[in-house]
Amino acid sequence: MLKYRVIWSVCWVAIIVLVFMKKLWLPATPIWPVFLILGVSIAFLIWGSTQVNSNFYFEVKCKAQTQEKIVALSFDDGPMENYTPQILEILQQHNVPAAFFCIGHRVEKAPGLLKQIHEEGHLIGNHTYSHHALFDLYPAKKMENDLDMADQAITDATGLKPRLFRPPYGVTNPMLERALSHGKYISVGWSIRSMDTVIKDEAKLLAKVTKDVQPGDIFLFHDTCAITVKILPALIKEMKERGFAFKRIDELLNVPAYA
Repeated sequence: MLKYRVIWSVCWVAIIVLVFMKKLWLPATPIWPVFLILGVSIAFLIWGSTQVNSNFYFEVKCKAQTQEKIVALSFDDGPMENYTPQILEILQQHNVPAAFFCIGHRVEKAPGLLKQIHEEGHLIGNHTYSHHALFDLYPAKKMENDLDMADQAITDATGLKPRLFRPPYGVTNPMLERALSHGKYISVGWSIRSMDTVIKDEAKLLAKVTKDVQPGDIFLFHDTCAITVKILPALIKEMKERGFAFKRIDELLNVPAYA
């Protein structure tokens, strides 16, 4: 949040100074610097909103600071009857824990599946109720209501209230900062984005996610994709052969999972 406040404050101070110079002291002062400052500031705001690891508006934990060879798996946008059970089976076969950042309206359709996720030792996080394409434009209060509805769906299915939240699309802004403060959430991002919703070649996807894995990395996958199910066993095998161990995100980051 400090970066956002500093840049926005500097922007307005500079504009006010230029306007006063134009009106009071130096009428010949050109006006173009005002538009330049505004343009640069807006570019910074957009950059900060779209880079989940920028911590521009608030802290988003994207990896652990550690030299130990540990990493975490995470799956977004479920639970989905088509793919989540297959992912759970693979994780159980390989004794690997994971985190599932779930969408509330999908939880309501598959409460038993969410309960299975919890009972098999995996973490459940809040990924909004609606995951609406315009969620990032919601006012803070509407965001709060959306998060509360997701929490309620998760609580109804498991008795748990998540502390961990993942922003849809990784987009952050001041409204979301206020909504998260209201619910005392811990925001979690990722350091390795699989792009499994876009890449359809198994070899390319596996090569992408295993290319430069570092201690403390967090993988982002989706339990809504057939290709994720297909490459998951190979990914786990590859990481273990390299000497990496898998931890739940809350253990990796040393944060509480539930309220």
